[in-house]
Amino acid sequence: MESQKNIQALTWLFSGFDASFTHSDITLTRYFEDEFINNIQIKQPHRFRVIFDESAFDGISQWFEGLEQDCSIAVLMRHNSLKGVEIASSSRLTQLIEQFPADINAEILEVTQALPSFFKPGLLVMDMDSTAIQIECIDELAAMAGVGDAVSEVTERAMQGELDFEESLRLRVGKLAGASEEIITTLCQNLPLMPGLESLVAELKPNDWKLVLASGGFTPFVGHLKELLKLDAAYANELVIKDGKLTGEVTGEVVDAQYKADVIDKSSASWQIAAGQRMAIGDGANDIPMVNAADFGVAFHAKPKLLAAADASIQKLDLRCLVFYLQG
Repeated sequence: MESQKNIQALTWLFSGFDASFTHSDITLTRYFEDEFINNIQIKQPHRFRVIFDESAFDGISQWFEGLEQDCSIAVLMRHNSLKGVEIASSSRLTQLIEQFPADINAEILEVTQALPSFFKPGLLVMDMDSTAIQIECIDELAAMAGVGDAVSEVTERAMQGELDFEESLRLRVGKLAGASEEIITTLCQNLPLMPGLESLVAELKPNDWKLVLASGGFTPFVGHLKELLKLDAAYANELVIKDGKLTGEVTGEVVDAQYKADVIDKSSASWQIAAGQRMAIGDGANDIPMVNAADFGVAFHAKPKLLAAADASIQKLDLRCLVFYLQG
């Protein structure tokens, strides 16, 4: 059962306006997110963020009972239905952070570097398959062509980093030889967007963020998403089609892991994006160079190798969470 202390504390935080809340010798002091750099950082340099949906409110309340020292705390105001808080303290709250519950719809981000600013021009480069959309397009095309099992096995090995990407791409595409190009049109019309993607785009674009897809998938699908969401650029591999059928080949430069990483530098130079304002998000091992090339790289529902390489992760929530990783 939740303690009265922390039910009251969270109610104070999200519903009240008082500057501070004290209970059992612990005082929480409210601040606004944009005050941290100028006013809070010197006294309380350690901070972390918690983002959660309504279903996790009770779990966050119970976890919050582990708070045992005075802190400053801010509500993170974003234009979506997730809730976010930032907690700043004079020392690292090691035990509290380590005990963060893993079985609720919530994320925790310990802030150990400057975050990109929400309100300055920025760049977000996104992987497509299993990041911007809920599927792996090559697997879906293969299923429609009747070779699904053979291709899915290769895809999984590539995502885990067990195969060279270009080798795996050509191997998988080769199995599509002879399939009708109609499967591409059909899949384009039924691409399942990742939950939170449209909200993410809607929040970033008014703040002069450039949004780019860099995908090891295929041009018809990134082109469809670019037009649908009014994105700024999209890069992917081009399938060869002759006489209405896939030849089992790709043409032109392969969009592999290094190509995706180069999109960061290419795009930031083209749009004059300042250092510190370049983000990337993906889910597989082939996204590691791209995530490392960005100033702030995020692993989304990711494979272990990418989780280990990224600056932050989203493991439970959807893409709406990403805007809480920006400095407001």
